[in-house]
Amino acid sequence: MGIVNLTADSFSGDGVGTDVARAIAHAEMQRDAGADMLDLGAESTRPGAQPVAAADELARLLPVLQVVREWGLPISVDTHKPDVMRAAIDAGAALINDIAALRSPGALEVVAGCDVGVCLMHMQGEPRTMQTQPVYGDVVHEVRAFLEGRVAACVAAGIAKERLTVDPGFGFGKTVEHNFALLRELAVFDGMGVPVLAGLSRKSMLGAVTGRENGSARMPASVAAAVLAVERGAAIVRVHDVAATRDALAVLAAIQD
Repeated sequence: MGIVNLTADSFSGDGVGTDVARAIAHAEMQRDAGADMLDLGAESTRPGAQPVAAADELARLLPVLQVVREWGLPISVDTHKPDVMRAAIDAGAALINDIAALRSPGALEVVAGCDVGVCLMHMQGEPRTMQTQPVYGDVVHEVRAFLEGRVAACVAAGIAKERLTVDPGFGFGKTVEHNFALLRELAVFDGMGVPVLAGLSRKSMLGAVTGRENGSARMPASVAAAVLAVERGAAIVRVHDVAATRDALAVLAAIQD
């Protein structure tokens, strides 16, 4: 899954803001590098990020989505707002990637009323405050229990389990230790009977162990994390560096074969 950040304040330094031409060029680069799908996000969810109005999010998103939907790749839209979900689905999105796991009022109903896929992510708190002393008793058990509950809520709302993917939410209300515990035990989530998405690319957890403060300098660590995630059962890796990640996963596939 190739990341296309339509924000000006992406933590990784690759946000394009309202520059539609630049956004489309970045999406083309991700496509040409071998992305199997694109993930468009028009609201920053980095730690400390402030909320964005739905109208502003749509103004950034729709001009790009209307172009890239013609390329033949599945398009994911990263949003937690029901109004944005509805508009994105109408504009051709194939997947809703929701950091709130369809907990926003009306979100379940929007997705249940169509046939798109949805990724349910775990987050403790909300982006503005989520990294303020996150606490767990057993992070792996608690995150899995939350995701199991959200899968059950979706199925009860009429969303077929085959449409669901889960994401443990690396960096979303977790310390460095929590994040690496989740990566180490990622196979626990693979046992839930739905695909697992891992979003580790360029995150601060990698900077913490490598000393790399700049997001783009974390590319080698990001590639290593993606390989480890796939080894532990991840079906999708959400990445900034598509070509490098594909090369590393080709080596992994060769030794597994």
